[in-house]
Amino acid sequence: MKLPHPIPYQGSKRSLAPLIAPYVPKKVATWYEPFAGSAAMTLWAAHNQIAERYVIGDVLAPIADLWRVIINHPDHTAARYSEVWQEQMDSDEGYFNAVRDRYNEQRDPVDLLYLICRCVKNAIRFNTKSGNFTQSRDKRRLGMRPEKMAEAILGASMLLSGKTEVYSGDWTSTLATADASDFVYMDPPYLGTTIGRDKRYAEGLPQDRLISGLENLRARNIRFALSYDGMTGGKEYGPPLPDSLGLTRLLLHAGKSSQATLVGRDEETVESLYITPDLGDAVEGVIRRQRAIQTELAF
Repeated sequence: MKLPHPIPYQGSKRSLAPLIAPYVPKKVATWYEPFAGSAAMTLWAAHNQIAERYVIGDVLAPIADLWRVIINHPDHTAARYSEVWQEQMDSDEGYFNAVRDRYNEQRDPVDLLYLICRCVKNAIRFNTKSGNFTQSRDKRRLGMRPEKMAEAILGASMLLSGKTEVYSGDWTSTLATADASDFVYMDPPYLGTTIGRDKRYAEGLPQDRLISGLENLRARNIRFALSYDGMTGGKEYGPPLPDSLGLTRLLLHAGKSSQATLVGRDEETVESLYITPDLGDAVEGVIRRQRAIQTELAF
């Protein structure tokens, strides 16, 4: 089964899921993803039946609302997306801007889905003061076609319906009920998009607040994996997280940087994955398998 992905976020961990998979538990009570966005890792976990239940959250309320209607009302959501999509014309910039204005006024989640699908390289941008969507339309494409979107929405609903709770608000509130039998996957706004000029998310996350929240999880013996700043083309984004957290830092090759491609550069992205010590067996298992493969190749 091809994994359904109805929300095509730039920076989604859809392609990285196979690289992250070896470092997460095989079975947990509840799987949490408090920085959901496209919820790519939750969809992967549900497809692989990792957990009995799932909790996803996002600080952007319309994203949380979008996941609620995708999961609980897939047919209506697919039909509404089709209506919005069908009304556009290839060269009609005014229509995209009208939908964007409507979303900024009403915060309709399906309007947001259309904007994400149609905007430049799915690279969402928000005004940090008002939370308004500011990205422009991609002139080269029309966004995901309704029939493909319907398939993705129905597939995601089948995976998550009846066993998923959705929250909007601060990530620490989403994780308030997590315990040692659960697992948390986190993909927060990176330091490189929280400070400086590239503030692409509705709300950033200063590193001191992230560290404080991680310290709380460690004190509660919560297992987690955290995708965070890495490097692109030799440029490192922010300092590593402090050793005092007791985490193992792994470097995952994420492929070509879409952001660099936007400005005409060909650069490789390497992302950090931090995992808690109780996931060390998974790390050792991966290392053993890699060594075994290298030994076989040597002969």
